[in-house]
Amino acid sequence: FRFVESFCTVVKMAPGTRGIKVQSVGGLKVAGVQQQPLPTQPHAPPLAKPGFDLKDLRAVIPSHCFQRSATKSLAWVARDLMIVAALFYVAGLVDASMMPLAAQILFWPAYWYFQGLTMTGVWVLAHECGHQAFSDSRLLNDVVGWVLHSALLVPYFSWAISHGNHHKNTNSCENDEVFASPARSKVSEAVSDSPLVVAINIVSMLLFGWPLYLITNASGPPKYEGKRNSHFDTGAALWLDKQRVLVALSNAGVFAAMCGLVYWSATYGIWHMVKFYFVPYLVVNAYLVLITFLQHTDTYVPHYRGESFNWLQGALCTIDRSFGAFQDHMLHHIADTHVCHHVFSKMPFYHAREATEAMRPILGKYHLEDKTPILSALWNSSARCRFVEDEGEVVWYQGPDAAKKA
Repeated sequence: FRFVESFCTVVKMAPGTRGIKVQSVGGLKVAGVQQQPLPTQPHAPPLAKPGFDLKDLRAVIPSHCFQRSATKSLAWVARDLMIVAALFYVAGLVDASMMPLAAQILFWPAYWYFQGLTMTGVWVLAHECGHQAFSDSRLLNDVVGWVLHSALLVPYFSWAISHGNHHKNTNSCENDEVFASPARSKVSEAVSDSPLVVAINIVSMLLFGWPLYLITNASGPPKYEGKRNSHFDTGAALWLDKQRVLVALSNAGVFAAMCGLVYWSATYGIWHMVKFYFVPYLVVNAYLVLITFLQHTDTYVPHYRGESFNWLQGALCTIDRSFGAFQDHMLHHIADTHVCHHVFSKMPFYHAREATEAMRPILGKYHLEDKTPILSALWNSSARCRFVEDEGEVVWYQGPDAAKKA
């Protein structure tokens, strides 16, 4: 948003990387200085490899936590869809009534929010399917996931593939698939410290971040630059040859859903479709970006390059954040048990809280749990996590102040 920055205070990016502080920590070259955390934030995890492994973590978790139940998972799908239907029904009554304008002004934003929140829960259940955490049956998982994600205009298999690669490469500067940390040399020549620019960036990210990621791989890793990288492109560099038919099947699901929306608009009017579906859909998109951004982006989260990257350490450098009891419940605890999800992605969500508590003693300082209020955390990460240094095996996110010093 250069037109905004022209009216705002801008910090000019110093050319090159001369003068960047690089220090050795435990044999690792660490570039940049970690920014001062907020009082509510955890300390950064140790950079040394943990003294436990995956088997140690699995051993302390009750065995039933790894059991997947098709009946239980389908019951959660039914619960969420019944809430969606009930909210839709109430909205239909309101829409057909002679309710005063003032009352409608109060009702519709409430409907949009709660419907969007519930639909995000549906999205999370389809996400469970993509991880094969929904049930023991791959066929059931993929059928349910394809139907639910297609209804939300998500290419199910395509996203599941790239998301699986994200889980394999979490916090790798070269290979993480989403919210990849941009290097200093790749960001704009000017890093704005204007609150107006930060606010516009947040709104733009929440509104457009999800579709831009799917269509153009926005915020993806640099290895895809200059290559075909859309989640809807069967010839994109994101896929192995054997996966391309699944991308086509994903596209067919989204196309069918879009045809349904066109029919809805033609039958009942486009404004009817917008009010009942599209605005809640935008809420879903905002929730997805907000949750994912805050799970992986903060000043105390290290990122790794080359041989310094380790799968378990990368998985542990994710953040548990609570959105409050009600939202956590409706979101199926995707945000407040995210560390457990990254370590054991096939574990069903309804066991993740118990597993998190079981792992907590052995994780110790490697467990990142942030109690910062969500809006404060969003502002802090958006304002202060702008780039990482081009050199170093381990890097921290840097803010506008660091742009002045190199």
